[in-house]
Order: sequence, then structure tokens, then C-alpha cells
Amino acid sequence: MSDTSTRARRPFARVLPLAAPLRLGRPSDTWFKPALSVVVASAVPHLALLATGRLDLVMYTMAGSLCALYGHALPYARRARTVAGVVLSMSAGLATALVTASLTHSTAVLVAVGALVAAAQKVLCDATRIGPPGHVILTFVSSAALFAPQRLGQVPAHLALTLAAGAVAWLVCVGPALIRREGPERRAVARALEAAADCAADPGPRTRNGAAAAVHAAWQCLLVSGRPTPVRRSLERLVAHAEETLAVPPPDPDRLRARAALVRARGPVPEPPPGPGTADALYGIGAERAALRASGGRRAARRTLVRSLGPGSHLLPVAARTLIGCALAGYLCAALGVGRPYWAIVTAASLYQANVTLTWNRALQRTLGNLLGVLVFAAVLPLSRTGPLALVLCCLFFSFAAEALITRNYWLGSVAVTPMALLVLEFGGSHPAGELIGDRVLDTVLGALAGFLAATLVTNRRAAGRVERALEATARARTEAETAYAAPSAELDRARRALTASLVELREAGDTAAGEWWQRALPEQELLAAEQAGHRTLAATAQRLGPAARAPE
Repeated sequence: MSDTSTRARRPFARVLPLAAPLRLGRPSDTWFKPALSVVVASAVPHLALLATGRLDLVMYTMAGSLCALYGHALPYARRARTVAGVVLSMSAGLATALVTASLTHSTAVLVAVGALVAAAQKVLCDATRIGPPGHVILTFVSSAALFAPQRLGQVPAHLALTLAAGAVAWLVCVGPALIRREGPERRAVARALEAAADCAADPGPRTRNGAAAAVHAAWQCLLVSGRPTPVRRSLERLVAHAEETLAVPPPDPDRLRARAALVRARGPVPEPPPGPGTADALYGIGAERAALRASGGRRAARRTLVRSLGPGSHLLPVAARTLIGCALAGYLCAALGVGRPYWAIVTAASLYQANVTLTWNRALQRTLGNLLGVLVFAAVLPLSRTGPLALVLCCLFFSFAAEALITRNYWLGSVAVTPMALLVLEFGGSHPAGELIGDRVLDTVLGALAGFLAATLVTNRRAAGRVERALEATARARTEAETAYAAPSAELDRARRALTASLVELREAGDTAAGEWWQRALPEQELLAAEQAGHRTLAATAQRLGPAARAPE
């Protein structure tokens, strides 16, 4: 963030970074969970098909197995519903593709349907905040199925394979609940404690916003985790403690990190020192959890989802970019005689992020990763052709490697994803290596160019409008938090969490708009002032102070 003297910029076309998007970061603290899950979920149907001599059906079982990549940050109660929804969404997209492929062989129609399905998958995943890997896996499966030979009578059996593999993926994702029921909640709380420690050690807008977001994520995780247990109650006390430290930084941040390490471990959850607002926070989150589980809370959540997909939604310009970019990429490759235009469709669909700048980053990462990935494929292809078991093991290895590497940087994960996607074609029969590599390179370059071109031409002026709505929502949340001093403790605590959520949304809206092109200037000074005022109010309420005690604005 800039200081208040910074003048508002007009974010038109800007210099695009080259080195920064390719730098490697730290791996995710849970990278091994999706990596192991997808390997186990894929191995069961792969080996079953190998035993029956029907590896040509791997594409249909893989569609269900890939659902094991989703939901690993969610508590198990929510994860069970989320992964089930992903399996059904995957099956719906696959059914659309298979029926279309069985009714027509027109490339123009297939590309159009692929672009429409990709846009729908993009907007639905963004609206539900499904998280990584988002719509890309769904689009990969549905686009590939569009160009696979298909008869209408085969569709039910192929969908049954997908649903069966999806059931295995569901069991793999939910099964660890039998061993460590509160594992996801413990990780979310540990992240909140670590972020609070970082904020205490190095106070500033970046660390304060990061800590507020981590605390908000921990509260949300606990809210949807199911009935309260002794462990969850202890975790709630720790989140309340982390929230209090944002107002009154502790003298020793390392103590917070030590508690975070204990929370991540398998031992008992440490008890934080008693705080003045802890009992209020526990009572408030209990009441909020009950409200969310009531029928009225579920109806409100559905209304929020519908509004996010409405005519004024900020998601619609990104959906339009996806539709136009995927269609342009597919038609361009078809015009050049490429035999597999769905690769170009998937490449274009994978680019679209929250704004143009992030989309450019992804285009650069995807292109580099795919080009390196075809070299890896060329090296491993002779090994994979030594026998069916070798082919299955190669695919499982690259499935694991992709998830192990992608959290460090998307391009690094793409180096493993590309050979895996190419090896899937080998299950249906051998193809000339030069043809596969040439098509993949051409599709990658054309898909990335067409996708980014669509992102630059389809403007997203609603990004600035989202910032304005977020500013208004933050102002309302601040007012409600200030007036809640005279209200019961539970109401004050809910008002504080609402203010935290509004600040998280404000920062997300500001970051998104800052990377967009062709829009009006952003109110950067107003954004900074709103964040500072919101954090002051949170600090005051955390200490149970009255409005008069707050710092002057």
C-alpha cells in the first residue's frame, strides 16, 4: 500500500513483469495432501482397468479421480458436501461434452460448446470460491471429452465410471476424518497464530491485512466445521487470542509461533492466556454457527450466491473473457489444422485470473511450463511404452509431482501436468511422438496468445464498482461495530467479525482493481483511510473500549 499522499493512478495498459511471475515461492504447508489424495484416488480405478484390460476407459475414471484435488482446506463436514458437489459438477460437464460429441462432429459446434462450458465452469467456481485448482480441471475433462469418439449409447456407462471413480475420490478426501477429525481447523488456526506473530514482529499494512485475513479464514473454518467439540472450543479460544494480539501486540511473538506449532502437531491443543473478550467470542461464534445452520441462514447463503451471478456481478466480465478467449483459441487452432483444439481451449481457460495483470502472469507461467513439459514427455515416453503397468505408474508419478510442485509456482507444476496430459492419450493407443509434441507446442502458444488477447480487449470496469461497494460495506460495518458497544457481547463479537470480513473483501477488491486495465482511477487514498479506520475500530473493540477512546480520525 502507498501512503495517503500517493495520487490515484489510472491503470491503463502497463508494463508487464517478466521475472517476478516465474520466481519460486515456499511450498504450501499441505501440498502433500492433494498430491497423495489424487494418487490414491487414481490408482484404484487405474489398476482395476489394468486388471480387466480396459485402459482405454481411463479418461472417464480419471474425470472422477481428479475430484480428489478439491476441498483440502475445508473442515470435513463442509469438505464432504463440497467434493460431492464437485463430482456432480464434473459429471454434468462431462455429460454435456459426451452427448454433444455423440450428436455432432462439427468442429465449429464442438469449440462453441467447449467455450460455453468453460465460461460456465469459471464463473461457478469463482462464485462459490471453490479454491485451487478451480475450474481448470473441470474444463480439461469436458474439453477433452468433446473431441473423443463417442456414441450416444455409450454415454451412460462412461458416466457411471466417472461417478464410481468420484465416489472413490470422495472417500479418499473424507476418510482422514476418522483419524484426525479437527485437522483442517487446527491448520487454519495455526495459520492465524503465525500471521498474528508476523504482524506483531513487523507491524505494517501488509502484515496487518494478512493477519486479519488469516483470522477471518480461521473463524470461517470453525463456523462451518460442525458441532462444537472440546478441541474446537480450544481452537476458538486461540483464534480469539490471535485476534486480541492484533490490537495489543504481545512482547514475544515467538510464543504465538510456538502455540501454532503445537496446534499443528498431534498433541493436545494449547490453552491461551485468558482474555477479556474470549468468553464473548465463544458465545458469539456459537450463536452465529446456529444461525448459519438454520433454514434462514441457508436461504441467505443461497441468495448471496445468486446475487454473485446476477447481471451486475463483477464475475461476468471474467466469464466473457473466458468464453471469447476459449472460442478464439479453438477456432484459430482448428483453422490451422491442429488435430486437438481442446488443448488450446484448456490453455486459454487456465489463464483467466482476477485481473489482466494476474492473467498475464499465468499466461507466462503456463507457456513456460508447457514448453518444458513436452521435453519431459519426450524423455519419459520410451519408458511409458515398455508396458501398460509402466504407463499407469508414469501417470501416477506425474499426478503426484504436479501437486507437489505447483504450490511453489504454477509453471513448475505445469512441467509435470503436461506430460501427464499427453500420456493419457497413450491409454487409447500409441501416437507419433513428434505429432503430439508439435500439436501441444502450437496449441499452447496459440491458446496463450488468444486467451490473453481476449483478456485485454474485454474490459472489466466493474472492478472499480466493486471497490466502491466494498468501501460502502466497510463503512456500514464500522458503524455497526461502533454502535454495538452498548449491545450484548455476542452482538458486538458478530459485528467485529463482520467488520473483519468487510476489510478482507475491501483488500481483495482493491488488489483486483489495481491490476485491471482500461478503467477509471482508483480511490487509493480512500481505500487506505478505510483500512486504517477499520483496523482502529477492530483494535478498540478487541479491548472493549468505547468510541471516545479510539484514535482520532
